[in-house]
Amino acid sequence: MSHEILLAFLFTLFAGLATGIGSLLAFFAKTTNTRFLSFALGFSAGVMIYVSMVEIFFKAQESLVSELGEPGGNWLTVGSFFAGMLLIALIDRFVPKSSNPHEPKKVEDMKKNGTLANDPDLLKMGVFTALAIGIHNFPEGIATFVSTIQDPTVGFAIAIAIAIHNIPEGIAVSVPVYYATGSKKKAFKLSFLSGLAEPIGAIVAFLILMPFLSEIMFGVIFAAVAGIMVFISLDELLPAAKKYDEAHLSIYGLISGMAVMAISLLMLM
Repeated sequence: MSHEILLAFLFTLFAGLATGIGSLLAFFAKTTNTRFLSFALGFSAGVMIYVSMVEIFFKAQESLVSELGEPGGNWLTVGSFFAGMLLIALIDRFVPKSSNPHEPKKVEDMKKNGTLANDPDLLKMGVFTALAIGIHNFPEGIATFVSTIQDPTVGFAIAIAIAIHNIPEGIAVSVPVYYATGSKKKAFKLSFLSGLAEPIGAIVAFLILMPFLSEIMFGVIFAAVAGIMVFISLDELLPAAKKYDEAHLSIYGLISGMAVMAISLLMLM
């Protein structure tokens, strides 16, 4: 196994298992640190938007134009970009709002609304949220894997951004399951397992996409990845960040994420 492929699997595993960090935070915090989550989600969105629009999109365009010429390459880049957006939008469309992992959930709210043990409604919410996270994380795993193979720097940036936004997803799973069953072990286990969809996506990419990874295929996937990342940022991360904190923290986080990504790319040039 080449160094890039091993690195791609490690980045994807790291990003996916960050749901476990959110689960642990939920157990040891009496209240949700909404200011931290607002800034962190904004930061994650900033990293994703900047790296998608400044780096990933243009690398995809460069690959496709070099293979297909300017008109065909440019059209396929734009088409793949919006196809990525459409894919993640369709996934979101079929996830019930109550189980959407990006609908903010707080520890203190669950303490008010649910009592420990024997609450089937809360358990159902946690299980459906875990399934929803798995569905969301699957294409993210493919995106992280393929991006790392093409450019480890970009792959690492995407892995960090996804890991940050997986933390509140871990909270969204573990809190209702814990208050439904009274078991921290069950809550952590379900939260941890929901993050495995990320590396499963990487395995699927390795087994199915790798044999066909030509320059054109890389360009198409890269452009689609850019679309997926931008959609997640605008439709999920920023709205969730705003709900966690009504002030300007989410925008400060967004700008900080962009700045850190910009400086990182400049230093690695």
